[in-house]
Amino acid sequence: MDTNFCYGQPPAVLREKYDEAHRLIIQSWTRPEPFSFNGKYTQLRYVNIWPRPLQQPHPPIWIPGGGSIETWDFCLEHDYMYSYLSYYGYKRAAQVMRGFWDKTESVGKELNPYRAGYAQIVCVADSDEEAERLYSPHIDYFFNRCLHVHPGFADAPGYRTQATLRSGFSPQVGGAASAMREQLSWKDFVDHGFVIAGSAATVRETLREALTSMRVGNLMLLCQMGNMPDALARENTQRFAHDVMPSLRDLWADYEDYWYPKPLKEIAKPGASISKT
Repeated sequence: MDTNFCYGQPPAVLREKYDEAHRLIIQSWTRPEPFSFNGKYTQLRYVNIWPRPLQQPHPPIWIPGGGSIETWDFCLEHDYMYSYLSYYGYKRAAQVMRGFWDKTESVGKELNPYRAGYAQIVCVADSDEEAERLYSPHIDYFFNRCLHVHPGFADAPGYRTQATLRSGFSPQVGGAASAMREQLSWKDFVDHGFVIAGSAATVRETLREALTSMRVGNLMLLCQMGNMPDALARENTQRFAHDVMPSLRDLWADYEDYWYPKPLKEIAKPGASISKT
């Protein structure tokens, strides 16, 4: 909506512009001296970022994706983490992730679950019934009031490639998506996997099943949505941290996460002198 319609950029050139911007960012992070960048879309006489990244050669890179299969190729080519972002829940996401893992295997990359990330709405309560009472109004508000996109702005012609269209992944916004969501009850949102909700035991079991089915190692939590008040969002977050998260830590214990930021080995303490060499 912003790039295509507000700024008038042709959809067909967006990926090419994205690739050029990626080259600029990587060079900015990794080239220690000032340099000039003379791209097709961006020309900069001096590039000299400061402060420079602490991680070397650069911070871990996570690439968000909504279903375009070309994003799989981009992530695998550069060994970046692919993050599938969707409000349609883990059952739809499993279909997308199967395609990603098939592609990963076909290019000979390790099927490391930490190569993938996923965002999921989670609601934790004392019981499944209490979860519905506490969270149902806010889930309805989020899906049926916060995600409206005018159909004319939802999917600009040329934005998605023919290969992605052939894959069958439908747009997540627009008239058809809104009409479908309007018919869903709390039970539907839970049954379809849009929301993982209930007691801590229910959430632990369902979330473990979801992460296993998608083969996902990096989970991004959505513990607040819609018009949920601050106190309930904090309670939901705390319940997850105390009652759910510890049970998931061993899920992919046999793999190393190369895509998560690592702590610095040596950190200067406040007031400590730093010698120059």
